[in-house]
Amino acid sequence: MLNLQLQLHSPPPPSLLSPSSLFSSSSSLKLFPNHSFSSKPLPFNTPKQPFTLRCRHSDLYDQNTLASTPRPSRPSPSVGALPPRVYVGYSIYKGKAALTLTPRPPEFTPLDSGAFKISKEGYVLLQFAPAVGQRQYDWTRKQVFSLSVGEMGSVISLGARESCEFFHDPFKGKSDEGKVRKILKLEPLPDGSGHFFNLSVQNKLADVDESIYIPVTKAELAVLSSTFNFIMPYLLGWHTFANSIKPDEYNSANPRYGGDYEWNR
Repeated sequence: MLNLQLQLHSPPPPSLLSPSSLFSSSSSLKLFPNHSFSSKPLPFNTPKQPFTLRCRHSDLYDQNTLASTPRPSRPSPSVGALPPRVYVGYSIYKGKAALTLTPRPPEFTPLDSGAFKISKEGYVLLQFAPAVGQRQYDWTRKQVFSLSVGEMGSVISLGARESCEFFHDPFKGKSDEGKVRKILKLEPLPDGSGHFFNLSVQNKLADVDESIYIPVTKAELAVLSSTFNFIMPYLLGWHTFANSIKPDEYNSANPRYGGDYEWNR
């Protein structure tokens, strides 16, 4: 709501005004707390004849209310930063089975010097689940296979008519060695359109003997290869090393990294 009050009084006769007052630019302007504006001429020799203009709009703009209204909070400095853990993957769904792959990061061990050394390389976890209906898969019966960096290199370099095979014994070197056998075979499809991924698992500890296969097209295999190419340096911990490089730490003058460098000969 906007209230406008105008109070106008006739000025005194010109004969009562001095010449200087006719041309005086001096006036008084007051701002009241309720946002009312008052403009009055300076006093004359005759009794005051006020001229007042008031404009009120406190209902449209209340400074006290505005001050008490919570303002939108600014984005915190951490906005845009990656969360502590991110889940990614790639999935292939076919009529007989589904295949998903997710990366697992490397592990590091702290040294007495305060530095870190990689203790276990990362890998890509392949999960195979058999189909139980149209686009329905039984993930309770899934079988897993951990693909190492070297094995990923074999997949990347696989030719259209070539095949490869990987064997894993999770308990190798332990008391249960030989009780769990996993074999992953990649064989070309008869029409040359891609490869079969066939995972056979024999687990005497859980009385499991299962084989799950899924056809993978050339395009899907290209995605796998591109993903492997990108993630392998990270699985080896090279990104961590690159982020820790200091300009003067690896020069030939540093006795901790002794030995001749070829470019210094």
